[in-house]
Amino acid sequence: MSPIISSSQLKKLSPENLIILDARVGKDVHQTYLEKHIKDARFIDLDKDLAEIGENAAFGGRHPLPDITKFAETLSRLGISEDSHVVIYDDKNGANAAARAWWMLRSFGLQNVQVLDGGFQAAEKEGIEFSSGEETLEKVSVIKKEDWLLPVKILEDVENEIINHSSTIVDVRDAYRYKGESEPIDLVAGHIPGAINIPFSENLDENGSFLKPEVLKEKYKELLKNKPPHLIIHCGSGVTACHTILALDYAGFPIPDLYVGSWSEWSRREGKEIAKEG
Repeated sequence: MSPIISSSQLKKLSPENLIILDARVGKDVHQTYLEKHIKDARFIDLDKDLAEIGENAAFGGRHPLPDITKFAETLSRLGISEDSHVVIYDDKNGANAAARAWWMLRSFGLQNVQVLDGGFQAAEKEGIEFSSGEETLEKVSVIKKEDWLLPVKILEDVENEIINHSSTIVDVRDAYRYKGESEPIDLVAGHIPGAINIPFSENLDENGSFLKPEVLKEKYKELLKNKPPHLIIHCGSGVTACHTILALDYAGFPIPDLYVGSWSEWSRREGKEIAKEG
């Protein structure tokens, strides 16, 4: 199954086993969901359901992964079972939390998981039915898993890979943040030494849709030419990094490693070198 689904394809899907997740983020986001969402979509919260935010971002970053048993309970509450076909959307072309939810569901072991190309806005243009208020959820039995199935790196792993020159560390934040020109979210501007910058926005065309798989494949083959093939992807807090992991999977590449702590952890950890360009 392609990890990307178009709004026209979604419109034709049978509701059998279909679960739609609204992964938008922002101020009063649950109220925004209540006011308008795709019909039958269930709300999933980045901070509460897709992360377990700790007291100190220097250890785990701003959006650490929740314990897998807690995530299993979230899936149970949302009515998601192993045979569910899950489609996730946000309003930032997958870069808010839809891609993070996709990564977590796939890492949990679910196979039929897709992100809506163009998100909320594309659904509106397509004329997909919307509704308001809470949706009625039917809880299912908790799926038990021991650990995340997709590869995850911690800070010490990244540090070792840099020392050994054994991986390509890809920073998907905007170029101005990577270069250290300014930092709108974290405490310090700059990037991890040795990391290369491929902004996640380059996965999209001028209309905000994902580039075609063949275009993405050639693009990344060129960008990663003569570099170690093992990839570690990071961003500010391990959320938008999943957008590039999604794009690479869509393009037919093996799913790369995710450094969840990302810049929010590295930049706060005492003694870690910070690089700047420009």
